[in-house]
Amino acid sequence: MAAKRILMLVGDFAEDYEVMVPFQALQMVGHRVDAVCPDKQKDDYIKTAIHDFEGDQTYTEKPGHNFVLNATFAEIKAADYDALVIAGGRAPEYLRLNPEVIKMVRHFADEKKPIAAVCHGAQVLAAAEVIKGCRVSAYPACAPEVTLAGGEFADIPIDGVEVDGNLVTAPAWPAHPAWLAAFLDVLGTRISL
Repeated sequence: MAAKRILMLVGDFAEDYEVMVPFQALQMVGHRVDAVCPDKQKDDYIKTAIHDFEGDQTYTEKPGHNFVLNATFAEIKAADYDALVIAGGRAPEYLRLNPEVIKMVRHFADEKKPIAAVCHGAQVLAAAEVIKGCRVSAYPACAPEVTLAGGEFADIPIDGVEVDGNLVTAPAWPAHPAWLAAFLDVLGTRISL
């Protein structure tokens, strides 16, 4: 297996687990992961949030860890990467407003490169208009955006995953085992014990 270069798009108040777990797991299997945030530099940090499901009508939010970025958004080129990961949480609400983010996401979609998005990451996909005709999972509150962008919302269990070609999506962090396994499969990563 050749190591892949993976671009990870994050931002303040991204979901803690949806940043930390894929960032570490993808490196653990040998891939290079560059985590970036618009308007931030390498060695800056983002504040994360911990979202939990405690029986309320939606998730609860608590402060998470500070996550240190290992690359500078303004210096990266999407063409240099093999795949894209979009973390969920509240960050996609404002990341989708950045024209450079939209351009990046469209590059990955146009080139049919693997894209993994979890939770509210679908908001970025919808804003980039890259999910028309695709079956996409996300946090259920994002279902209207998926539908309005021409996608089919995949209403799957919270620990499930949806794969549609090069697109790997999941509702939230409880799906990490299935989501990351499916993303590794789409990447062509083989792990043997």
